[in-house]
Amino acid sequence: MEVSEATGPKIFYRRLDAILSKIGKTKSDKNFFINILSALRKEFGKDLKIRKSYIYEERGTDYILIHSVNAGRKVKVRPSFSRDSRIVSMALIKRRAVITAPELIKEFEINGKKGISAIAVTTVHNPVRRWIFVFELDHEWVYEEIMLFLRAMRTALNYRLFSEMVGTDLERSEQIQKSLLPKFPPKIKGYLIAGRSQPADLVGGDFFEYFQFDQQDFGFAVGDASGHGLPAALLVRDVVIGLRMGLERNMRLVYTIKRLNRVIQQSTFSTNFVSLFIGEIEQDGHLFYANAGHPAPFVLDGNKFHDLDATGITLGFLPSIDLQRAYFRLNPGSILVAYSDGIVERHKNEEDQFGTDRLKALVKKNRDKSPSEIIDVIYKSVFDFGKKKQWEDDATVVVVKRLEIEE
Repeated sequence: MEVSEATGPKIFYRRLDAILSKIGKTKSDKNFFINILSALRKEFGKDLKIRKSYIYEERGTDYILIHSVNAGRKVKVRPSFSRDSRIVSMALIKRRAVITAPELIKEFEINGKKGISAIAVTTVHNPVRRWIFVFELDHEWVYEEIMLFLRAMRTALNYRLFSEMVGTDLERSEQIQKSLLPKFPPKIKGYLIAGRSQPADLVGGDFFEYFQFDQQDFGFAVGDASGHGLPAALLVRDVVIGLRMGLERNMRLVYTIKRLNRVIQQSTFSTNFVSLFIGEIEQDGHLFYANAGHPAPFVLDGNKFHDLDATGITLGFLPSIDLQRAYFRLNPGSILVAYSDGIVERHKNEEDQFGTDRLKALVKKNRDKSPSEIIDVIYKSVFDFGKKKQWEDDATVVVVKRLEIEE
C-alpha cells in the first residue's frame, strides 16, 4: 500500500514540514504539547483520520494521563498504565506503532465514542523524562501515512526537548556545516562547474557536493533535508559523509542512495526526510543520474529544456525504496542546472512564486555566461523577487556547463 494521492509523499512532506518547523520557535511551556498536537490535528486530522489525542507522562513506574486534546467532557480514557502493561511495553519497544487488536484497544477504556478503528502510539522523550502520545483513529486510515506522521512528529519533538536541556552550539555547528560544503569545483577538461548554498538560518538543510572519480569523469549531488537549523544540519552531515564514503568505494548512485535511506531511517535527533539528486558525468557527455524526490534539475540544450525528473521517492519515508537510474546526454554547449525548493518557491506575495519558468528563462538569457556568473544572476534575481526580504528557505544552485570547445 502506498501513501494516498490526497497526502502524497511530496505534498505530505511539505505540509508536515511547515508545522514541525514551528516546534523550534515555540516556547516549551506547560502548554507546549497541547499547542503542537492541536496544530497537527488541525492540519492532518481529517486526512489521517485522527479523532482525539492523549498524552501520558512517565511518573515512577506508571504512565499518567496529563493531557486530552480535543477530547471533550463526555469522553473518558484510562487515567494510567503501568510500565509493564502491554500497551506501554509495545510503545517503548517499537517507539511507534498502530494498535488494531480489539483487546488492546479495549485497554484504553475509551467510552462515549463509537467506531474507533485503531490506536496509534509513539514515545517522546528528553534525557530525563518520557511521554507516550496516543491517537484515536477513525476508519479508512492508511498505515504508511500514520507511521510517517508518528516518525516525523516524534523526531522533531525529541530534538526540541533534548536541545532545550543540553543546549546547542550553533556557531560551532555552522563551522562544521561550512567545512562539509566543497570550496572548489573539480577541474574537468571541457566543463565548467559552480555551486552555492544559502541557508535560511545560521545552519541549514540544503547541501551540494562534488565527486571527481578520475581526470575525465566527475559527479555532483544536491540535496535538501526537511526543516531548517541544527536538526537539518545534523542530517546533512550524515548524508554528506555517507556520500563521500560510498562513492569512494565505487558504490555509485542507486546502491549509495539506498544505503543513505537506511542511515536516515536510523536518525534519532535529526530531521527525517531528504530529497537528493546525484549525477555522474563522463567527459563525452554521458550523464547517469538518480533523483530521490528532488525538484527536477533541467538541461538547456540549444533552445530546448529537458527535465531530469524523479526516479524514486524522497529518502526517509520508507525503510526500503524503489529507485531507478536514468540517462541523459549533455551535448556541447548544454547547461545543467540543479536547485533546491528555496529558489523556485521564494514568494513575492502569497500567490506569486519565482517558479521554474522564471528560472529557466533566466538561464536561457544568460547562457553565454560562466556557471559562477549564472549563479550570481540567479541569486540576485531570486532575492530581489522576494522584495529583498530574509531568505525563508535554504536555497542551493549547482550549474554544470559543457563547453562548445574544450578548454
